[in-house]
Amino acid sequence: MTSAPAAPHPPPRLEEAVAHCREVTREHSKTFYLGSRLFPPRQREAVWAVYAACRDGDDAVDEWTGTEAERGLERWWERVQGAFAGEPAAHPIDTALAWATSRHPIPLSAFAELHEGLRMDLGGFEYRDMDDLVLYCRRVAGVVGFMIAPISGYSGGERTLHHALMLGQAMQLTNILRDVGEDLERGRVYLPATLLEEYGVTRTTLERGAVTPEYRALMTHLSDLARQWYAEGRRGIPCLHGSARLAVQAAARAYEGILDDLARGDYDNFRRRAHVSGTRKLLMLPQAWWELRGAAARA
Repeated sequence: MTSAPAAPHPPPRLEEAVAHCREVTREHSKTFYLGSRLFPPRQREAVWAVYAACRDGDDAVDEWTGTEAERGLERWWERVQGAFAGEPAAHPIDTALAWATSRHPIPLSAFAELHEGLRMDLGGFEYRDMDDLVLYCRRVAGVVGFMIAPISGYSGGERTLHHALMLGQAMQLTNILRDVGEDLERGRVYLPATLLEEYGVTRTTLERGAVTPEYRALMTHLSDLARQWYAEGRRGIPCLHGSARLAVQAAARAYEGILDDLARGDYDNFRRRAHVSGTRKLLMLPQAWWELRGAAARA
């Protein structure tokens, strides 16, 4: 006598699913989590769902290698498409994402670009020039702006979305500058070959962890570019609706603070990880509010 097939696991309740996404966000990005807390409750939960879904894809390529990583990424992409179709898998992130996309016009195309960006990590993509680096920053982080803006609501149309894109790119470039040493351990170099050649920095220099004057000049150049992107991205924040403005302003200000700490550490991103303490992030909130008030007045 054959036994009956096991009943499929019921999808987790929405409250449990959202709580799971909240913990994923809090564990993996304290800066993003701080900003998310300033959204209204329902929007906050949708933001957590989006972050957790993006993080899930990132983990697929970082925690596995070779064929396992490729299969994991494709399973993730299938799960994302299922969530958008209202048919989430029995995973809390899928449940929360399906709920978020049913409430907000989050574009699937943004996740499709993220998927392509994560594939760049899988394939050992070589970053020849700045166009390659900008494309990567757009795909793995810039498009997150396209996901968050519909949750908060916004005015200004495509111009606001462009600013959101630039803000996400600035944050990703900040990540790259902070994590040069960690990425090397994974065999990844995001610094473009043409820029390394221009500043006289070799792969051997990187692997030795040598913070030479040439390397500092390169880090300064890219830090200045990230700050330009932050400035351009912040122009769109007043176009967001409600308390999302302060949420995004606070997160952007805290993230840019990583560049300040990187400079204070003499651009040694091989032996130390630049960061902004929790206390300092809280102290930045009044500054973020004041800057936002001034931007709104000028607008």
